[in-house]
Amino acid sequence: MTNALSRLLETRDWLMADGATGTNLFNMGLSSGDAPELWNEQEPDKIRALYRGAVEAGSDLFLTNSFGGNAARLKLHSAEKRARELSRISAELGREVADASGRSVVVAGSMGPTGEIMEPIGALSHASAVEIFHEQAEGLKEGGADVLWLETISAPEEFRAGAEAAQLAGMPWCGTMSFDTAGRTMMGVTSAAMVEMVEKLAYPPVAFGANCGVGAADLLRTILGFAASGTERPIIAKGNAGIPKYVHGHIHYDGTPELMADYAVLARDCGATIIGGCCGTTPEHLRAMREALETRPRGDRPTLETIAEKLGGFSSASDGLGEDAAAAGRPRRRRRS
Repeated sequence: MTNALSRLLETRDWLMADGATGTNLFNMGLSSGDAPELWNEQEPDKIRALYRGAVEAGSDLFLTNSFGGNAARLKLHSAEKRARELSRISAELGREVADASGRSVVVAGSMGPTGEIMEPIGALSHASAVEIFHEQAEGLKEGGADVLWLETISAPEEFRAGAEAAQLAGMPWCGTMSFDTAGRTMMGVTSAAMVEMVEKLAYPPVAFGANCGVGAADLLRTILGFAASGTERPIIAKGNAGIPKYVHGHIHYDGTPELMADYAVLARDCGATIIGGCCGTTPEHLRAMREALETRPRGDRPTLETIAEKLGGFSSASDGLGEDAAAAGRPRRRRRS
């Protein structure tokens, strides 16, 4: 499928994505518990500034302010009937900023999890999940998004529902899962299992990978797992800017621009093609990442020891794969304190 992202990928061996949405909006005054998506209508200049901050820092693509813009999530704010509209506006604002940038910048329509547990464990059916995602996808498409970007998913059933919704909307898409539980997603998916799932999809993504999770080191361990599978599909890495800490009543991420610059280069050398940040990542971090990617030469695939030395230790001894890690030829490591 020809699309803006695929065209960029044909001419570049890495692309830089954006940083955090929530962190940057909180810095602009968003209150905890409020729906960021309502700012698409109420504070459009701040949303433009959010997008522009990423573009001016060097991002080749940015995600729209629509992460929680599906009907299931908006129901918490009595705005479930506005899912399509608010998603459309988020993409329209993004289109304005991208088109004014003077270069090729991809607008990626963010679609986060529904927040519901899918059958058979929970009550959300596959058909209902597809309907929820499809509604949002159509809004993002109407607003001018170049691709859909399914992110922070834990359950394979929800990932597959998002893929089906993208197909119904006739939109190219990318998908990332969050490996935040000892190298697995909350619902038990490993990096190897995700690759297997992606390759079996009837409507596969342009690129896939991991976002959020625990810290940058853990995320890169997952990226190594993707690369070890031998996949030829572009891999996405969007790691948090360090580890979250509660400071003076607010969540603060301790990752410096220097650490994120190291992370970006390591992500590229681990096998990622699309590299960005997640929670805690500001334009200051992105500028350091862009400079590092442009100026530091590509290196050998890093070992887990190198990653830990540069970014700090891992949150768990296991990468979620057990003995599969050795079979895949990846280095094993001892538990670090």
